[in-house]
Amino acid sequence: MAHAYTPGLKVVANTIVRRERRLPLAGEVLVKAGDVVKGTDVVARTFLPGNVETVNVANKLGMPPEEVPKFMVAQQGAQVAENQVIAEMKQLFGLFSSKATSPVAGTIETISAVTGQVIVREPPLAVSVTAYIDGEIVRVHGSVGVDVQCIGTFVQGIFGIGGETHGDIAIVAAGPDDIVESDRFGAELADQIVVAGSLVTGEVYERAAAIGIAALVCGGFHDRDLRRLLGYDLGVAITGHEEIKPILIITEGFGCIAMAEATFRLLQAHAGEHASANGATQIRAGVLRPEIIIPATGARAATDAEESMPMGLTEGSPVRIIREPGFGRIGVVKALPAGVVEIESEAKVRVAEVELPDGSTATVPRANLEAIER
Repeated sequence: MAHAYTPGLKVVANTIVRRERRLPLAGEVLVKAGDVVKGTDVVARTFLPGNVETVNVANKLGMPPEEVPKFMVAQQGAQVAENQVIAEMKQLFGLFSSKATSPVAGTIETISAVTGQVIVREPPLAVSVTAYIDGEIVRVHGSVGVDVQCIGTFVQGIFGIGGETHGDIAIVAAGPDDIVESDRFGAELADQIVVAGSLVTGEVYERAAAIGIAALVCGGFHDRDLRRLLGYDLGVAITGHEEIKPILIITEGFGCIAMAEATFRLLQAHAGEHASANGATQIRAGVLRPEIIIPATGARAATDAEESMPMGLTEGSPVRIIREPGFGRIGVVKALPAGVVEIESEAKVRVAEVELPDGSTATVPRANLEAIER
């Protein structure tokens, strides 16, 4: 059978999902291998060094740098409050004085007799890492993090914004091609992961934000609405650091595109179940896709599942066309002709014959296809 590699999105009903959870620097891991955790549980924590502020004491007191240590009121290592006097020089028998104060609360780290400057470091910043998904700790990486694993449903989108969140799956669309209006969003959807079918407009997103929805999942979103929402063009940088709620996960692309039937039905089958979601996306080297993970519970959690591996493109593979003509259409690979074929643009490329839902067959460059892994 012919076989070719092409990038793809995973839409898998039952698979092993593993996520590495790491601190930015070494700290303390709070769990051990074999522990069962919730997605909101803190599994590791550390402290980042606080910011530093420099106080030019010599300049403020009008003295040579080498004289600064003699006039320090607070010594190296001392804890100081914001606006606390740290150096003072009295004149005319104490009737007048010049003072230098700390601009921030923190610790005096250094007192320099060379530059006449004092460095005050702010308190360390606590950083914690949660498990993100409900599952089991399967590996501990020393003092920097852990691997968390679960069996469950795994759905990737094509683009997203916003970071990690959690919530129950809620369906507001009647079908994958349904364009929902804002009147379908009620207060009962607060903190849920809402599946909205096809196109979501900027107005609908604003309604979802007003309610406090955790994540909004849709087939398409207009790029102009995305620009208005963020206030800038995203370009090709990684997303996921945006401070927004709800996070947005687009499963198909920009514009009015119906959600893939398989994706919608799979999410619909898990309505009411708790899930983890992440809008982080990177479309350059080291591709990162937005995702929804629904950990299995009960009997489904006890079933055997294999870790989903990229299988490439084969005859019978479900695919999505990701460029015009036919952008957004879903079909099945009917054949993978050997050699290269000259297409309408006169370029010679490797192609695939794709059978579309209406029964027609399209010859599509393989570079214009994205596999849907199930």
